[in-house]
Amino acid sequence: MEIRALTFDVFGTVVDWRSAIIAELETLAQKKEVQGDWAAFVDEWKAFYRPAMDAVNSGERPWTNVDEIYARALDELLPRYGLTNMRKPEIDHLTHAWCRPHAWPDSAPALHRLKEKFALSTLSNGNFSWLVAIAKHCSLPFDCVLTAENARAYKPDPRVYRCAIEMLGLRPEQILMVACHNYDLAAASSHGMRTAFLPRKEHGGDQTADQAPEHDWDFVVRDLEDLATALSC
Repeated sequence: MEIRALTFDVFGTVVDWRSAIIAELETLAQKKEVQGDWAAFVDEWKAFYRPAMDAVNSGERPWTNVDEIYARALDELLPRYGLTNMRKPEIDHLTHAWCRPHAWPDSAPALHRLKEKFALSTLSNGNFSWLVAIAKHCSLPFDCVLTAENARAYKPDPRVYRCAIEMLGLRPEQILMVACHNYDLAAASSHGMRTAFLPRKEHGGDQTADQAPEHDWDFVVRDLEDLATALSC
């Protein structure tokens, strides 16, 4: 059956969040006259994400959006890295650094090509408001924004994919899930969605995970421009 819509993982797949947040931390640290390993800070900050989401999916904790998860993590990280003289507006601004990533160089041009033929939507674990801000910040031409917040669960929980299928009003096989994370594609595929894998170095040059397809995905491409070409855009 013909593909009619593409859903995209965003953090890692479409945007480079890590280098952007490291740069913001380096600027903040210079202003505060504090030295530290800011790449390590970002990696620790990101590490709070999965356990908190798993706790939500299991029912161990009530629905908590990513904004709150990352804000709580800063309570622990800031003093550990010597950033103790932070005012609330500064902390809030830092929390929302996740809304100011760098788009990968191929992302916006490829999305514009794909938009001519397909409906494009996010399907991210980020907040709805964050994904709106990211699309604006990076000039990404999504037709709609779908996130875990719509389903009150986090990927790879089935509720997220079912919600996207229902809200797009299409059959699962008419939707192509695009991601640089094999686990995300495995979950999407289990619901009948088509799949496209591309590798990204979202965790830096030493990353070894998710650099190759772990299953027989429908498309395996170098980047989003390559995907647009594969889809005859």
